[in-house]
Amino acid sequence: MRSIGAGVREIRVRDESGAFRVIYLATIREAIYVLHAFQKKTQHTARSDIALAPSRFRQVNRSTDE
Repeated sequence: MRSIGAGVREIRVRDESGAFRVIYLATIREAIYVLHAFQKKTQHTARSDIALAPSRFRQVNRSTDE
């Protein structure tokens, strides 16, 4: 998911209860950072869901640079 940041990946799961997404980063200091996890209620992804992951990605990068 280059639109969010380098090394960011997405897991998509679909079952009878709906579609679920997990956006994560696993390339910094042997840790896995879950940037956002949510259930999709429609085909469209909400802007708030799209905006949250890059914001958290920036926070992770700032905290690991210190």
